[in-house]
Amino acid sequence: MSEQTQFEEKEYSSQFDVALWRKIFRFGKALYPVIGLLILIMIGVAILDGIFPQLTRYALDVLIPIAQDPDSAPLISRFIFRYGLLALLQGFNVWALIMIAGIIEVRLVYTLREKAFQRLQQLSFSYYDRTPAGWIIARMTSDAQKLGDTIAWGIVDLVWGTTMMLTIIVFMVVMQPLLAAITLVFVPPLLVITFWFQKRILAAQRKARKANSIVTGAFNEGLQGGRTTKALGIEKYNYKEFAEKTQTLRNHSIRAARLSALFFPIVISLAAMGAALALGAGGQFLLKGIISFGTLVAFINYAMMFFDPAREVARVLSEFQAAQASAERLVGLISTEPEIVDRPGALEGTTVQGELVLDRISFRYGPDNPWIFKDFSLQVPAGQTLAVVGETGCGKSTLVNLICRFYEPEAGNIYIDELDYRERTQHWLHSQLGYVLQTPLLFSGTVRENIRYGRLDATDEDIYRAARDANALAFIERLEHDFDTLVGEGGALLSVGQKQLISLARALVADPRIIVLDEATSSVDTETEVLIQGAISRLLSGRTSIVIAHRLSTIRNADRIILLDKGRIVEDGNHQSLMARHGMYWKLYTQQFLSEDAFIQAAGA
Repeated sequence: MSEQTQFEEKEYSSQFDVALWRKIFRFGKALYPVIGLLILIMIGVAILDGIFPQLTRYALDVLIPIAQDPDSAPLISRFIFRYGLLALLQGFNVWALIMIAGIIEVRLVYTLREKAFQRLQQLSFSYYDRTPAGWIIARMTSDAQKLGDTIAWGIVDLVWGTTMMLTIIVFMVVMQPLLAAITLVFVPPLLVITFWFQKRILAAQRKARKANSIVTGAFNEGLQGGRTTKALGIEKYNYKEFAEKTQTLRNHSIRAARLSALFFPIVISLAAMGAALALGAGGQFLLKGIISFGTLVAFINYAMMFFDPAREVARVLSEFQAAQASAERLVGLISTEPEIVDRPGALEGTTVQGELVLDRISFRYGPDNPWIFKDFSLQVPAGQTLAVVGETGCGKSTLVNLICRFYEPEAGNIYIDELDYRERTQHWLHSQLGYVLQTPLLFSGTVRENIRYGRLDATDEDIYRAARDANALAFIERLEHDFDTLVGEGGALLSVGQKQLISLARALVADPRIIVLDEATSSVDTETEVLIQGAISRLLSGRTSIVIAHRLSTIRNADRIILLDKGRIVEDGNHQSLMARHGMYWKLYTQQFLSEDAFIQAAGA
């Protein structure tokens, strides 16, 4: 049973969050030297861009008037050589910045994804219960990529734009302060307009990011549930739902695009007005002899050039604002603390005997949900096989979650060999406790790799023995590459029964002292059913075993059976004694297991 809460994304600040971006940049701490080099190169590029109009001014005011003089040839030649040298240097700088920015982008995206995946491995089950898979996938993919792109190329444009504007202002003020003031009169309106648009673009981008998470989740769900969709014949209904979610994403994205499309023409118009002012006022200054023709041309160039870096800085700030939505969510994921952590001084411990005691535990999925268990107690002696049965919702899966420490009880204690399992590390617990899922999950890779996940230091001989004991060896050896056969994503290339057998082999190779088995409910053919039952018998033999039982054979062979109802043990005994009572177990048996009993007898015939 999982936490039954509707996932709602946190609402974030509408202001530019400096502290947040510091956290993002700290993730790329190893890149600081490379980022520093990139900044130096960008400063050089911007200064050189600002120098070229000065060279034009020099050519107009100095070289052209003396161009007819034969003695000016060496001066003109040196000018052409230096101009060409600066152009080559600028070309090299541009090549270097593109290469370095690309490196920063790739490495930052890698680091963010690595940090996020590392955190996901540490988070408790409750996080996955309340967080949609699509939301997590969007953080790992599109958000990480957007941040890497925004930071790497944002640094390029921001440093270039800022340095370029400062360079232009310095040159303009040095040439003619009054004309500089007239030319730059449109800068304050530009700042006001930029602030207004940034706030609205950020809001639209946030809504688009949220909608994108929903679409990603729906797409992921559609892929996983493709067979069910076909079987139920609900393709059109699913398509309609997906189209509605996509339409919402489209609407928010279009609004953000419209705001950006409106913003940039305004900036360009302001640039044209600035150039017009420079031309008009500069013309008057030229007629009055205050400035030279070369200075006027330089001013017009600077006026046109100034609003280009200003536009770039405004665009980058808008992109950082838009990317802040991605930063907030990704940092939120990476910063999420696991709800279940090892206590200070937790011990690794040694191999256990396997006695398990639940002492008056109470548990619920969140403070607003009803209690699943209240003062619940259970003792399982070492080596005993305990079958847990009951109607859906009685607490079977929650019991498994608590024993495996996927969740912890709010009250009470769980002991393994008379020691509270919270006094041991989670790594130790899971090395002593094997958990076999109801739905067998295989990872992309080979059969050998999937069995070895049970114990990473297992030898090939260990894997062979585990496959043999799990009755999986026969079908594995019939595969094209036996143990080295690829199983496909999620084991898609194998049958349900084959996946169950490999899952049991994985548990056998781990050789845990305690087994928690949530039996599969998927139907398989008669021959495979017999193989699975044999594998389960070997797996449970000699170990403390808690089985969420669905097979009659497992229940009848169990040393002890408990029947749960609303989080309470209402019947406790073995199969014969419980049947003799004609109570809830007898009723459950007659309703659910009689048909299987006939099936088992047929299978064994």
